Amino acid sequence: MLRLRKADDRGHANHGWLDSYHSFSFGGYSDPRHMGVSNLRVINDDTVAPGGGFPTHGHKDMEIISYVLEGALEHKDSMGNGSVIRAGDVQCMSAGTGITHSEYNPSASEPVHFLQIWLQPNAIGVAPSYDQRHFPLEDRRGRWVALVSPDGRDGSIATHQDARMFGALLAPGETLGYRFEEDRQGYLHLARGQLRVGGITLRQGDGLKLQKHALLELVGIEDAEVLLFDLP
Repeated sequence: MLRLRKADDRGHANHGWLDSYHSFSFGGYSDPRHMGVSNLRVINDDTVAPGGGFPTHGHKDMEIISYVLEGALEHKDSMGNGSVIRAGDVQCMSAGTGITHSEYNPSASEPVHFLQIWLQPNAIGVAPSYDQRHFPLEDRRGRWVALVSPDGRDGSIATHQDARMFGALLAPGETLGYRFEEDRQGYLHLARGQLRVGGITLRQGDGLKLQKHALLELVGIEDAEVLLFDLP
């Protein structure tokens, strides 16, 4: 079964410095039909204005992934980490027993566009941790690259959840398949471009819920950057 989640139907909040679209219920947006898929709880499509950002705030017992599409995002946290995340970088923070952090756009002229992704952990009360890695976009052309997994396989970032996050780039006319195991389901988020899955055309910001669909085939229509979540 394929269920389309259109970008225009997402929750939306514009705070001036932050323009945010919510694939699932978040903050002031609540819809019982869209509470996440399996342990995937949040996909926020955020654009932060130059000089804007999230001041220091706390998280607990959540796996938080940041995926930058354009621009740069500056991160600082209570574990002493400080970094700037750019396109091609993936950051994963296990909040565990508790962590505080801030995220800012360090540019005085350019916005930063990124995805904020939350996974509910399979264990609570773990020690907080942080990881950040660069996954070159060129390596993802026409193939899936593991970005996040429960065991850090194939150079991916390990997280406290049985969830696998893959990234790929597709050119027009290019095809790419993925086979789910029998007891798995998935969610696909199209970060940029346009592609077709079965008889469904997806555009930037669209999502696709995948249940009991063992073999997935994607066909690029415009240059596409896509994330795929393989979930229990």
